[in-house]
Amino acid sequence: MGFKLDHWDYLTFLVIIAAGISILLILFWIAGLPGKIALSRRHPDAEAVKIMGYAGFLAVVPWINAFIWAFKPTDTVDIRRFPEEEARAMEKEIGRLQGESRSPDKDGRDSDSDNSG
Repeated sequence: MGFKLDHWDYLTFLVIIAAGISILLILFWIAGLPGKIALSRRHPDAEAVKIMGYAGFLAVVPWINAFIWAFKPTDTVDIRRFPEEEARAMEKEIGRLQGESRSPDKDGRDSDSDNSG
C-alpha cells in the first residue's frame, strides 16, 4: 500500500464498524416499533401489525400504515365466542407473541387464568 497502518487506523476501523452496527440495530428497533405498540395495547391483529412493520420498513408507506394501525382503537368482538372467552383467547395470543409459556390445567385452561364462572 505504500504506508504503514498504526493503532489509530485500526481504532478508526473499529469505530466505523461499531457505528454501522449501532445504526443497523436502531433501524431494526424502529422497524419493530409498531408491533411492540400493538402488543402493549392488546391489539387483536398484533401479529399482522408486527409483520407489516418489519416488511414495510424499506418502503416507508406500509410502515407508517402499520404504525397508525397499532394505535387504532379496537372494539372488535368475535361473534363466535362469548366476550370472556374472547378476552382469554386474546391474552393467550398476546402471551404467545411475547414469548410467554403457560402450562394448561387438566381442564384445558391456563394455570394463571381466573377459574370462576
